[in-house]
Amino acid sequence: MVQAKSWVLDKHFDGFPKNSDFKLKVEKLPELKNGEVLLEAVFLSVDPYMRPFSKLYMKEGDVMIGTQVAKVIQSKNSTFPVGSHVVTSCGWTTHSISDGKELTPVMADWPKDVPLSLALGAIGMPGLTALHGLEDVLGLKEGETLLVNAAAGAVGSVVGQIAKIKGCKVVGSAGSEAKVAFLKELGFDEAFNYKTITSLEEALRKASPDGYDCFFENVGGDFSYVAFQQMKYFGRVAVCGSISMYNDATPQIEVIYLYIFNIKKNLNLTYLCCELSEISLSLQGKLQCREHVTKGFENMPEAFMGMLQGDNTGKAIIAV
Repeated sequence: MVQAKSWVLDKHFDGFPKNSDFKLKVEKLPELKNGEVLLEAVFLSVDPYMRPFSKLYMKEGDVMIGTQVAKVIQSKNSTFPVGSHVVTSCGWTTHSISDGKELTPVMADWPKDVPLSLALGAIGMPGLTALHGLEDVLGLKEGETLLVNAAAGAVGSVVGQIAKIKGCKVVGSAGSEAKVAFLKELGFDEAFNYKTITSLEEALRKASPDGYDCFFENVGGDFSYVAFQQMKYFGRVAVCGSISMYNDATPQIEVIYLYIFNIKKNLNLTYLCCELSEISLSLQGKLQCREHVTKGFENMPEAFMGMLQGDNTGKAIIAV
């Protein structure tokens, strides 16, 4: 009999999450039925979307949602043999039972020099979100100028690198001097610390006096209001996230976006939502994949809150 530890939502977040909003639950899992597998978490992910999702779709007592790379440790399903690895959305739990229907197998020939944790980052959902946003939503073309905020995060850092591979000028913003240095290391043409500049409008205009063809939006709030006014006519915007407003008591995003969209500049504004599909290594070897690793399942709430505060550079990962 296996015991599973899970972090549950003990109390809905009132503003920024607190340790007391989470509760560690321990339960014994039943024996496997035919077609089922027993999974043991190896790496878990914390992501910004978890904050608004918890408010909209979760009730108190639910296991916190999230994605993990897990190892199959018992199996009565021939598709998933013992010892194989999968990506699963079973949430913040150490062990779980699955019938296999919602598991994505990690490719059997996964390169030994590539960490499995990247299946949750640059070679997983964040990387696919970046690629989908640039190619399918923005239609980014060689020679264009792209603005990306939260550029040192899991999605933004991949967005900037792919845009450079495509031959574009890339401007990024981040929240510390260390993150700005990281963006320069990745090849960003211009990067600035939004926390220390005196004027966001001036910083954006200085970085690209002619404006921006495309904007990959991860932050929302005041940044969006200013950035939208720097867009070229018929510029394209992919709205991937609005992390600056996830803890607001009163939503502001629709007011800001509708004002800009209807009055200002005929922007092509598209909300971006990309689900994890087949893991692809097509860009492996061309990207720098920075990870912010927290060790220990017991530290998941701290890692989640740290990610929301911008503590991470690259993808925030928990190593069990």
